[in-house]
Amino acid sequence: MTVYHFVGIKGTGMSPLAQILHDTGYKVQGSDIEKQIFTQAALEKRNIPIYPFSADNIKPGLTVIAGNAFPDSHPEIAKALSEGIPVIRYHKFLGDYMKKYTSVAVTGAHGKTSTTGLLAHVMQKAKPTSFLIGDGTGKGNENSEYFVFEACEYRRHFLSYQPDYAIMTNIDFDHPDYFANIDDVFDAFQNMALQVNKGIIACGDDEYLPKIHANVPVVYYGTGEENDFQARNIVKNTEGTTFDVFVRNTFYDTFYIPAYGHHNVLNSLAVIALCHYEEIDVNMIKLGLESFGGVKRRFNEKVIGSQVLIDDYAHHPTEIKVTIEAARQKYPEREIIAVFQPHTFTRTQSFLDEFAESLSAADRVYLCDIFGSARENVGKLTITDLQEKIDNAKLIEENDTSILKAHKDAVLIFMGAGDIQKYMRAYENVIA
Repeated sequence: MTVYHFVGIKGTGMSPLAQILHDTGYKVQGSDIEKQIFTQAALEKRNIPIYPFSADNIKPGLTVIAGNAFPDSHPEIAKALSEGIPVIRYHKFLGDYMKKYTSVAVTGAHGKTSTTGLLAHVMQKAKPTSFLIGDGTGKGNENSEYFVFEACEYRRHFLSYQPDYAIMTNIDFDHPDYFANIDDVFDAFQNMALQVNKGIIACGDDEYLPKIHANVPVVYYGTGEENDFQARNIVKNTEGTTFDVFVRNTFYDTFYIPAYGHHNVLNSLAVIALCHYEEIDVNMIKLGLESFGGVKRRFNEKVIGSQVLIDDYAHHPTEIKVTIEAARQKYPEREIIAVFQPHTFTRTQSFLDEFAESLSAADRVYLCDIFGSARENVGKLTITDLQEKIDNAKLIEENDTSILKAHKDAVLIFMGAGDIQKYMRAYENVIA
């Protein structure tokens, strides 16, 4: 029996793929750095062995699945290649694996993880579904009809996939270390659209997605009247959001989501449209939407004393804006405090003004040092360049978070894609 060895098994795509293979009866193991990462809990729960990186891990009989972050010169990959042991890149393996199912790729500059999580949650209530979510969550079902997965545009990795369906949430300029500009991003999504086999569910409210050309039907969703699936009569309150859905101007049903912010209405519409297309019972859809508890690192809340602490992955100006908007909907009477750690120097440099503008929607802003990458040419950019553009913004250190105690009854949103969680943990220890 083949044993799959994952090089970089704690990766946010690798970990769920390992979980899926394990759940469907395959023998799985992997290697990674020894630092604790949130994606490993699900592996440990399944008793999947995780070893420190070492060429000694590579033995005859293995098939190596290599994470995208690791070059062919990595000791484990190099040994496998030199000894004729099969090495398959993550995105290539995933592209081949999904052909056994009705596959749904969820992609977009923002909202991929939340929408993938929501779609998987709703669909598995109706039909056997396997899923791979970019928050490190995976589940395999041996009788699966559907395979729902998150497809990332970074380095055009999603062009390894030829899914039956694609949900496209939006197109926005991000990953400035790879994409040249918004036209380059659009080009990637346009190429992806041409690889879809059955249909595309796309946000018609987006500036760019209506320009997509495809060889399959494109169904649009949003609040604009030209959309095939339109949300009307949206009612937002502190308990969540209710809205009516019209399918090509005919009333379909009323839906409630225990979620906040306009982006969650759009994410839900995408799921409703796909499920409608696949003839899933509307009551199943409603139950799924109402019972969804969210995904990891997206608006995850803790109440400590009189304060609400929120952990969120927001690392792009658009994401910061919608996260603050969601907090204001749920907590309209409270002070909203943003604690933000920029992720990569290239992104910070490219969006300096946009970061300042989106963060300024909070009542107060605290900034952590930029979480950089060793591959970047950092130049002279520092966190003070961002601080100077935001009124009353203050810098905060991991070992001195007590300043946040001054904001009694406030909502503190810790945002970033680096290690912002260590600042939140440090503050929790201060107030514990």
